[in-house]
Amino acid sequence: MKLTPLPEEEWDDRTRAALESVAPPERRDPASVGNALATLARHPDLTARFLPFSTYLTEQSTLPARLRELVILRVAHHHGCAYQWVHHSAIGRAAGLTDADVEAARTGAPADAFDRLVLTAVDELHHGSQISAPTWEALGDRLDERARMDLIFTAGGYGVMATALNTFGVEPEPWAGRPEFYEAD
Repeated sequence: MKLTPLPEEEWDDRTRAALESVAPPERRDPASVGNALATLARHPDLTARFLPFSTYLTEQSTLPARLRELVILRVAHHHGCAYQWVHHSAIGRAAGLTDADVEAARTGAPADAFDRLVLTAVDELHHGSQISAPTWEALGDRLDERARMDLIFTAGGYGVMATALNTFGVEPEPWAGRPEFYEAD
C-alpha cells in the first residue's frame, strides 16, 4: 500500500489547521512539513487529534529526552520503520545519544545497565504488550511513576506511527539520509 503526501493543490485551511500543534503557519505546506505529516494531512480530523498527543510525547513528557529517543529508536527497529529510524537517529544524537547508543537501540545491547533496562521494557511491550513487574520496579530506581507511564505511551504512540508510516509507504526525505540499520525482528 502506498499513500503519497497530499498534493499541494488539495491543501486548504482545514488541512493546515490540522498541523498547528507541530508546525508554525509558514511551514504548513507539503514542501515544508515533510513526507510523514504531508501524508497524514490526507485525514485532517485524525491528524488534528493525533498530533497533539505526539507533540506531548516529544516536548512535554516527563521521560528524559535521551531516554525518549532511545525508546523511539528501539520501536523503530522492532517495526522496521526506516522513516522513524532516520529522523530519530538525528534527533537522538541532538538529545545526547552517541553513535554507540544508536547502535545499541538496534542491537538491544547497550553498555549502560539502565539503558539496557529501558530497552528491555520496550522489548517487553513489543512482544507481550506489558512491562513485567520486575522491570517496572527496576525502572522505578531512576524514573518516577509518571516517567514510566510516559515510557509506555512513547513506545505505544511511536508503534502506532511506525505501523502507519510503514503501511502508507512513507519514505525518508532525501535530505534526511538513509537508514543505516537493520533487519527488523
